Amino acid sequence: MSLGLSRIDLPDGAPPRQAFGEALAEAGSDERIVAVDGDVNNSTFTSKFAEKYPDRFFNVGIAESNLIGIASGFASSGKIPVAASFSIFLLGNAFDQIRMSVAFPNQNVKLVGTHAGISIGEDGPSQMAVEDVALACALPGFTVIVPADAASASAATRAMLEREGPSFLRLGRSKVPVVYEDGADFQLGKANRLRDGDDITIIANGIMVAMALDAAEGLAAEGIEARVLDMHTVKPIDAAAIEQAANETRGIVVAEEHLAWGGLGATVSMVVGERRPARMAFVNIGDTYATSGKAEEILAQYGLTPDAIIDAGHRVLKD
Repeated sequence: MSLGLSRIDLPDGAPPRQAFGEALAEAGSDERIVAVDGDVNNSTFTSKFAEKYPDRFFNVGIAESNLIGIASGFASSGKIPVAASFSIFLLGNAFDQIRMSVAFPNQNVKLVGTHAGISIGEDGPSQMAVEDVALACALPGFTVIVPADAASASAATRAMLEREGPSFLRLGRSKVPVVYEDGADFQLGKANRLRDGDDITIIANGIMVAMALDAAEGLAAEGIEARVLDMHTVKPIDAAAIEQAANETRGIVVAEEHLAWGGLGATVSMVVGERRPARMAFVNIGDTYATSGKAEEILAQYGLTPDAIIDAGHRVLKD
């Protein structure tokens, strides 16, 4: 059964980055929180925080390495700095500074990278962060979060601010379908089971969660019942949920808007290999950079669709 691009043609939810900005502004009553932005505050929505708390908002300009140094200084002074920019600018341009000024001293800095993945569309490959999850996961002590929709982005922001230690919150540019109609039940490091099933398990995060749910509906029409897990926290991963899925279903499909290497699929595979070997298949952009174009066309071109997840499910179940 082909479901095409039904969940990405006409998204009905707010962009997760907007939900982040609103949640940050709401949390700003805590005077320890400061926001540091790389001159893209209208896009990252830290502008919401700046409107309410201008004395605790700092625009450092297009200087991401400096942004990280300032954020680290705030953290060492007892503040809770939120350092926001486009994801590729943060993790790409400033990785050495993040490594030496945040990860190595284990500073309580909250990195927020927006406009991640290939779904930014016409901005083109130079702006598409497709390796950021791998880079963030490689940093010791980091928590890495990829929420599925606005509600989970809001909940993730609150959880990130409450947790002591460095974190990376990855957010896309576009509106996304609503996954959590009544708000997200969100706990860092614990996957949300969105659908039960005993045949296969689909593990996804970010925009791929809504597609996983669509794919599960398509598989159900074929008589295949798929469990769907929103693995919003890539690090620390919910190893117990993965082990349970490997024990209780016939295989696992992992779907992510990221390169094949170093992201959610690689992390899930590590758990499966150590705890309970199982058949697996993967939906990601492979080992390539994308092109520029309309978001829905690029997602289809690089195989990030419900149909691709359905095909992966068939591969897992193939005798």
